[in-house]
Amino acid sequence: MNKELSGSVAIVGAAESDLGKVPGMTALEMQAQASLRALNDAGLRLQDVDGVFAHTDDRFAGLQLAEYLGIRPSYIDSTNVGGMSNILHVGHAMAAIAAGMCSVALVTYGSTQLSSGTRKVGGAFDDARSPVGQFISPYGQLNPIGYYAMAANLHMHRYGTTSEQLAEVAVAARKWAQLNPKAYRTEPLSIEDVLSSPLVADPLRSRDICLVTDAGGAFILTTADRAKDLRRPPVYVLGIAEAFSHHYTPFSTADWLDTGVARTGEAALGMAGLTRNDIDVVQIYDHFTIGVIQALEELGFCKRGEGGAFVAGGRLGPDGDFPINTSGGGLSFNHPGMFGMLLVLEAVHQLRQEAGRRQLPKARTALVHAPGMVFSANTTMILGVQ
Repeated sequence: MNKELSGSVAIVGAAESDLGKVPGMTALEMQAQASLRALNDAGLRLQDVDGVFAHTDDRFAGLQLAEYLGIRPSYIDSTNVGGMSNILHVGHAMAAIAAGMCSVALVTYGSTQLSSGTRKVGGAFDDARSPVGQFISPYGQLNPIGYYAMAANLHMHRYGTTSEQLAEVAVAARKWAQLNPKAYRTEPLSIEDVLSSPLVADPLRSRDICLVTDAGGAFILTTADRAKDLRRPPVYVLGIAEAFSHHYTPFSTADWLDTGVARTGEAALGMAGLTRNDIDVVQIYDHFTIGVIQALEELGFCKRGEGGAFVAGGRLGPDGDFPINTSGGGLSFNHPGMFGMLLVLEAVHQLRQEAGRRQLPKARTALVHAPGMVFSANTTMILGVQ
């Protein structure tokens, strides 16, 4: 994006819906609940909202939410590219605000995959006429678990990464979750526990794989000028970038360990005018333990092939020198169908100094990274406070 837009908008309200297992609520109700909480957090009203950026696991999410809340927006975006969608919405909202198409943007997501039982190990149903339905599903590939298992095997073969190193990511996430009263899983977890958990798709075991929960969230974006007069300290969007591959399924990808992450990291940091050494808070989409190791390498926090050694020894946890995913992440905190929303909210909580027992001592800048679909898209965002 245009570097001149750096810092032009700010997140001024942020909130989760009820989390964990929330029977009796629809995804739309969870979005509405989180939206009202985020507006209250900002000191704004529904009638202030003129841009709606929403997605669920269904279609027409923006229109549905606008109708449900009684909003008449001048701009709607329901783009769904998987787990990164809400971060992508930030860039779209920034552009829309700069173009005068809206001034107060509501970004929200909700999912009831746990209570509704719609998240299956094999993945979502694909139309038998689609490429996935014709060439992948009939052969029993677990989607997306099987793809990331193949990436993990490639990383192990190429760089010597071990299952114990993958387990380090899960154990660190659980230690953070134990400091978070909203976390879904807080019982102790050791490297041995991860390695003895059921094998799902070799080499990934059940504790290498994210939770399935109900969850929703929302945040409010507006201009930097207006943000100064609102209830909460503004969290400025300093940089953001997205990148897309040419595929929906990953089999035409030349190298499953080079998926465009690096490109978005460099672009977002460049827009923000910062380096990796300037980043205090790191939030990385942890749908699978291997995904964290890959992202750390591709974002340049360690060299390619060194991610396994980089995470060893509890380095990512509360007592480590490179803390990440301080909520407990998708592995232990909560993971609805798509986790990007909760990554953003935790970054905001850290930057606003409201993370309680898991608060990092220095939290002025944050990097948030998420992928979309399976090696199909990536986005990185840099946030900061004054």
